[in-house]
This record gives sequence, C-alpha cells and structure tokens, in this order.
Amino acid sequence: MAYDSKATKERILAAAAAEFAQHGVAGARVDRIATQATANKRAIYDYFGDKKKLFAAVLEHLMADLAEAVPPGDEDLAAYAERLFDYHRAHPAALRLLMWEALELGDEPVPGEEARTRHYEDKVRAAGSADLDSAARDRLFFTLGLVGWTLAMPQLRRMILGPEHTLDQLRPAIADAVRMLPGRDGAGAQD
Repeated sequence: MAYDSKATKERILAAAAAEFAQHGVAGARVDRIATQATANKRAIYDYFGDKKKLFAAVLEHLMADLAEAVPPGDEDLAAYAERLFDYHRAHPAALRLLMWEALELGDEPVPGEEARTRHYEDKVRAAGSADLDSAARDRLFFTLGLVGWTLAMPQLRRMILGPEHTLDQLRPAIADAVRMLPGRDGAGAQD
C-alpha cells in the first residue's frame, strides 16, 4: 500500500485537535499526537513545523469546517445563533479550541486572523448592515457571546438556572435574546 500524505495529514490534524482541546498548546504532547495519528513525530514536524504551527493549522482547519457548516446567511441573526449553538453542541472540541486560543494567545494576533476577520465581516453583513456599522458588529459580537458562554460555562448554567435547566431549553432562549438586541435605532433587532 502506497503512503498517503493527505490521509496522514488529516489523521495528524484530527489527533492534534483532540490533544489541543484536552490540554491546550502548553500541555499538548507531540508524542501523544503521533501515537494517536499513527504517524511519527518527524512527519508532524515536516508537515506542520513546531507545536504552535500545528495548533495554528488545527485552528485554520476548524474555522474552515465551522464556516462551511454554519455560513453567514441571509436569515435573521437569531436563526444563525441557533445553528451556531447546534454546531458547538455537536462539536464541543471546537469551542474548547477557541477558548484555548484565547487563553494561550490573549490579545496577540491569532492564526489566520485576516481571513477570519473577513469571515466575521460577512457575518456582520448578514446581521443586518451592508456598511458594517457599529450596531451590527455589536449584535454579532453579543450573539457569539450568548452562544459560546452558554455552552462553555456549564457550572454557571447549573448554579444560576438550576440543574434541571437543559440546553434544549436554552436554545430558543438564546434566539429570543438575540432578537432583543438593539438595532441601529436602539430598538430590538426584529422590531
């Protein structure tokens, strides 16, 4: 059987995503990634460079998958929030990787920042403004926060809403909250 470099790269990315989601960049170990990917460490370094470059490649791959699965559409922002909520609920490692990115990089530029910024500008347009005004940017930012924080902080959900309050109950509540975000004129976005 011939060596398949594309398949090897995909296995490395999948193993690295799981490792980084679990341990972050600092705690991740290339030897564990190699073992999980059934690849050797040399292949990882040859294909991706050091561990930080591998993390950047994982994030680039993640963001491409996320953008394809939950594209900015012409539908209202509340519907986008529900689709994003569903994606992150089904793919919890994606949100964990984004949280690790924030923890590890802080306010430094992130991998693929220019392309990701363009993608977010597309989402701002879908949020209701062709001219990328401040209110549309605010609505998108708060929408991402409502979705992400809800899923990233299960302990706060439990303590504030109670242990019986389910994610299924929160999904429409997030959409309702997004609908109440102020629009350009200060009224709710759907008014």
